[in-house]
Amino acid sequence: MPVTLQQIAEAAGVSRGTVDRALKNRGRVNAEVAERIRKIAKEMGYQPSRAGRALAMAKKNVKIAVILQSIQTPFMNLVLEGVLAAKQEVESLGGSVEVFPVKGVDAQSVMEIMDKLYEEQYSGIALVPSEDSVLKNKIRQFAEEYEIPIVTLNSDVEDTKRLCYVGQNGIQSGRTAAGLMGEIIGEKGQVVVISGHISNPSLNNRARGFQSEIMDEFPEIELIHTRYSYDDDWVAGKIVEELIEQYPNLSGIYITGPAVKGICEALEKLGKGKSIKVIGNDFLSENKKWMEKGVINFLIGQDAYVQGYEPVMILFRLFLDHKEPKEEYQYTEIVIKTKYNM
Repeated sequence: MPVTLQQIAEAAGVSRGTVDRALKNRGRVNAEVAERIRKIAKEMGYQPSRAGRALAMAKKNVKIAVILQSIQTPFMNLVLEGVLAAKQEVESLGGSVEVFPVKGVDAQSVMEIMDKLYEEQYSGIALVPSEDSVLKNKIRQFAEEYEIPIVTLNSDVEDTKRLCYVGQNGIQSGRTAAGLMGEIIGEKGQVVVISGHISNPSLNNRARGFQSEIMDEFPEIELIHTRYSYDDDWVAGKIVEELIEQYPNLSGIYITGPAVKGICEALEKLGKGKSIKVIGNDFLSENKKWMEKGVINFLIGQDAYVQGYEPVMILFRLFLDHKEPKEEYQYTEIVIKTKYNM
């Protein structure tokens, strides 16, 4: 049976009202007495009523905001599914969750939304950041000066005092892709990274992990300078055309993010759909189609749903039960798929 306030009061030798005030940090209770009550409650295994805490949350008007950059991409729509599931759960327990979509990677738009959230007294923020020094300072200001906890998702920006990060270990993912690439091209040849936005930390980490692993483990593979599609299929297609003209013996392409359609269509058009090996990311319908056709050799997944769901729930648990996240880096699982196990 659950431990009651009356049982704690009897063990502490105080009134039930004193226990209630001490555990809820309200009213006048001697600091030493309050600390002793909390210690006794913990030793007895006391757990606050979830329904009661939910009612308290509703009274406190706890509001969680989610800022999603690159909302136009299929992957971020999968992240959104996780956010909406968490939103339904949180709102059933007295909190509220609002989603603020941002098209593309736009630090200025993110900061304008953050200023609005501060004015409207939001309790916590989950956001997809980007590599921008002003945005990093803004996140640090919210955490330190405003005491508004922030959880980063999908991409991370360190040294910002954010609460924690939920998403893929980009360096490890890139190293995984490099190992696969080295094997399928016979440990020699020319390979190139085609990335998305230059200010996307997650994609940059994948590229760094890939390049470092290639240099460390495959000395006979030549790394061609990274190209950026800015998530645009037309731009990505043109990049492929120029690469093949400049490097007719190109062996492999590592796609760190979106614009898979543009890259694969160009390869197929130029008759290189099977000879140039391709590794991409995320189990999206467009990506699966090209893997089934044999143009993509491997896809590496990162659990988009968890990246949307868990940041909201981390903030909710913080406000509901005062539970800090167990780990600063909450990495999602890296999963490798081929057309044979998709």
